[in-house]
Amino acid sequence: MTDSAIPPSGLTVDTLYHTHYGWLTLWLTRKMHSVFDAEDIAQDTFVRILGSRQRDTIRDPRSFLCTVAKRVMVDLFRRQALEKNYLDMLANLPDDQLPSAECRQIQLQTLQLLDQMLDTLSDKARRAFLLSQLEGLQYRDIALRLGVSVSAVKKYIAKATEHCLIFRLEHGL
Repeated sequence: MTDSAIPPSGLTVDTLYHTHYGWLTLWLTRKMHSVFDAEDIAQDTFVRILGSRQRDTIRDPRSFLCTVAKRVMVDLFRRQALEKNYLDMLANLPDDQLPSAECRQIQLQTLQLLDQMLDTLSDKARRAFLLSQLEGLQYRDIALRLGVSVSAVKKYIAKATEHCLIFRLEHGL
């Protein structure tokens, strides 16, 4: 049995970490061209696995680690893009309207939570919800923008609202 073929029943996070951390870090270094970023992503990958219920069913640890690490990378890139867009928006504000450093941090964390919360919604449900909440559009106007019926908009917004409430409960917000 090779080190990449650990039976699922004997697979603990400790075993997974000690057996595959070095390999994962090398794989990530080749992808990211930075050993520091690779180490951060590798650590975040194992932290995510700690909270996962899937680790009892892992058949191919390296493939599983790659999948989780890719998701961690996507989340990192999304957070970085969101932060860049936020900072670009702040750069366009007059100095007297800039929020304090503490307020900026809170706003950025809030934006990241909102992004995470809305990420798993379908595109139309997310767009309908945002058009309703941010632009204050009526359901008929959202339906016209999205090219769907008003009843579809009602379903999208109900689904998004339910999803947001569940997210808040699960994350203690």
